[in-house]
Amino acid sequence: MMKAILALEDGRRFEGRAFGASGSRTGEICFNTSMTGYQEVITDPSYRGQIVTMTYPQIGNYGVNPDDAESASPHVRGFVIGELSPVASNYRSRQTLADYFSEHGIVGIEHVDTRALTKHLRSAGAMRACLTTELTGEEAVEAAQKSAPMEGSDFVKEVTTENDYLWERDSRRFTLPNTVTGQEDSWMELPPVKHRIVAYDFGVKYNILRRLRQAGFEVEVVHSRTPAEQVLARNPDGIFLSNGPGDPAALGYIHDEVRKLIGKKPIFGICLGNQILGHVFGGKTFKLKFGHRGGNQPVKDLRTGRISITSQNHGFAVDPESFEHNVDVTHINLNDDTVEGIRHRDHPIFSVQYHPEAAPGPHDATYFFDEFAELIDQVR
Repeated sequence: MMKAILALEDGRRFEGRAFGASGSRTGEICFNTSMTGYQEVITDPSYRGQIVTMTYPQIGNYGVNPDDAESASPHVRGFVIGELSPVASNYRSRQTLADYFSEHGIVGIEHVDTRALTKHLRSAGAMRACLTTELTGEEAVEAAQKSAPMEGSDFVKEVTTENDYLWERDSRRFTLPNTVTGQEDSWMELPPVKHRIVAYDFGVKYNILRRLRQAGFEVEVVHSRTPAEQVLARNPDGIFLSNGPGDPAALGYIHDEVRKLIGKKPIFGICLGNQILGHVFGGKTFKLKFGHRGGNQPVKDLRTGRISITSQNHGFAVDPESFEHNVDVTHINLNDDTVEGIRHRDHPIFSVQYHPEAAPGPHDATYFFDEFAELIDQVR
């Protein structure tokens, strides 16, 4: 097996065994604490420009299948794990993780002490890294140090759709067999379309679009550079701002267009969409020390006191002290008190920093899609 090296910009190195493609890749190194859902992580556009470490010890157990992809292709720069499962065992599996990486040119490394790596990142903070099968340790450290930082990076332009489209993929919910009732696995029928919305694609996940359709929305997806005038000319019932990668402060051209939509239509934002609204409302964002990535982040709804365990993937947060006076913080992260949700007092606009569609993760927060529908009904 081919040797691989993961080198961090501060000089720390980890050696292991390569799988997938060969070569050298640089990006910000981060970690995800999810126990399952590695395929969703790999294909999430929000990971563009990053080398992802999975803290769960064995990855690849159930292989890869096209139905669980969150976009048309993988977006991680590299993948770091403790052990690659030698067997991909699942009736839905179509190929192994190693074969999938080889097909798409992704470099993976196994036999890394991911616990030590994660502890180092929690202590030293997120940083640039190089994952390589061809450079020496010294060369890899130098490559990491010369790579572009996440701050100031606009990866949205790399992941947004080039052609607008109507979301028409099968969005039915799959139900597992019930051994008590004898019900076989099946698909739940979708509700009729009740609302038409336009969704800005900053790196949208497929499961967000599925959840929107399951909540009764017809969704037209537009690229990130779409002028506000063109969106309003479609006369949608509401507007959705998606998740996405990179530094939200680097997206001034998007802030300008979203600012023109305020007060015109109900707006719902997720993740990067939340951070964009933070800038539109006069606020600022800052980089977290090591980010929130995983399916076990506790969030408190300040309006009700309800606590949800949530799926998250973000390295930046909104500064609550920088808002305009007419914006309320509605949700906070119970681990570090950072902002997890905001709502405008005067306009029908709200957003959350985490992922109510999960994929992977718990479903505690799926009610937000129904809340968006209710908001549109109230405005009508």
